[in-house]
Amino acid sequence: MDQRWERLVFLHWRVAPEVVAPLLPRGIAPDTMDGYTYVGLIGFEMVGAGLGYGRPVPRLGTFGEINVRLYSRDGDGRRGVVFRSLDATRAAVVLATNAAGVPYRWSHIDIVDDGGPRNRVVGYRSRRLAPPHRGATTDFTVSPGDTDMSDDPLSVFLTARWGMHTSVAGRPVFVPNTHRRWPLRAATLVRCDDQLMAAAGVGDLASRPPDSVLYSDGVRTQFGRPYAATPVRD
Repeated sequence: MDQRWERLVFLHWRVAPEVVAPLLPRGIAPDTMDGYTYVGLIGFEMVGAGLGYGRPVPRLGTFGEINVRLYSRDGDGRRGVVFRSLDATRAAVVLATNAAGVPYRWSHIDIVDDGGPRNRVVGYRSRRLAPPHRGATTDFTVSPGDTDMSDDPLSVFLTARWGMHTSVAGRPVFVPNTHRRWPLRAATLVRCDDQLMAAAGVGDLASRPPDSVLYSDGVRTQFGRPYAATPVRD
């Protein structure tokens, strides 16, 4: 599956691994840095998604998305993400991905991109249109800065993820992903009023400021064929 992710806003909160461990697929463990793991609230525009390389689905392949994700590792040491929810504006995408076990939710999403080079703000607003947690909302906005964070260790830990972990028939699975190095910049939080993280089972983290705020103009990426992951044995 070929696609491009654009206008990405990354908000992350530091949490103890034991808080999120029960939310991961069986055999998958929280990935940590300095003894902590993270919960991410990420908004972006999916552009030109489709099967194969350079074959976007007409119209349906471009839409806004907001996801709540956790950070994971398997018994082979592969680092990935686990999606607790993915809100999207395309009902057809939601139906198709739910059939494959991916937790997409149908939502109305507005993308905010205002101002010039010196006062630009980028943000995402959404309202969930169907169960589960129908009516759950989020509204977050950042002001991208000039500081390059592409080599910052924490920023790399949070974004250099080369696949996702999920479960099929109770067994852990890894879905590989490839893209070029992230172009990352520090950003300043303007606003964050969120209910999606609580709906995803990770608590009301938005009641405190995020520990990391990043922005990226985007990358082109591809998902590959899924394969069985070795369970963690510790």
